[in-house]
Amino acid sequence: MQTDNFNALVRDLESGKVRVAEKQDGEWKVNSRVKEIILEGFRYGQLTDMSEGRFSFFDKDTIPTRKFTVEDGVRIVPGGSAVRTGAYLAPSVIVMPPSYINIGAYVDAGTMIDSHALVGSCAQVGKHVHLSAASQLGGVLEPVGALPVIIEDNVFIGGNCGIYEGTIVRENAVIATGVIINSSTAIYDAVKGEYIRANEAGQMVVPEGAVVVAGSRPVTKGPGVAAGIHIYTPVIVKYRDAGTDASLVLEDLLR
Repeated sequence: MQTDNFNALVRDLESGKVRVAEKQDGEWKVNSRVKEIILEGFRYGQLTDMSEGRFSFFDKDTIPTRKFTVEDGVRIVPGGSAVRTGAYLAPSVIVMPPSYINIGAYVDAGTMIDSHALVGSCAQVGKHVHLSAASQLGGVLEPVGALPVIIEDNVFIGGNCGIYEGTIVRENAVIATGVIINSSTAIYDAVKGEYIRANEAGQMVVPEGAVVVAGSRPVTKGPGVAAGIHIYTPVIVKYRDAGTDASLVLEDLLR
């Protein structure tokens, strides 16, 4: 039965035995079959009442919120966060309220998910990442062959950021407050003097150790030129060094 496949997959996802995407020979590969089974769980689920106390909730019965125990070693601070079934949170992960982690997501050890943050469906988050308040990692279930958002180890993502459309943020990168990155917005590398655009697979890749801030560039044709219109453009202002690391020491004090 399809529900049997789904329930078995959920157990494997929550244990970390199975992942939606994994790094193989230095490249991230998506497991399309895993995404197909997750979609089956939505398809065969029935809308049910999941209300708690005075709060009303209605969702597919195949996909409730995940239940944790102290033995899981995950610190979920009281205040209204939700983790959907089929998401993996490693021991030592911290979830600040309110935040939301969707099905298929993978959050590795030592990572902090701050208040009002979203980890979208199937997003993959590495070790010792800080997803700051009100930041979002976009989710993707369809098409099944599309890579999700991937945040590698030791990445710092500032408040109110948005990382979408299968973007890969390489390890040790710093994404400053308010930066939006997707597959259609070029990043200007001010260190190397060149633009970074989506690769052949349609993914934006933020280089290892890049420090990215919000910026803009002038339009080069049409009426916008005379009007002085600029287009939003993330800018790599430098690559991570000892000075950047010193500004992030506070992270250890919060864990």
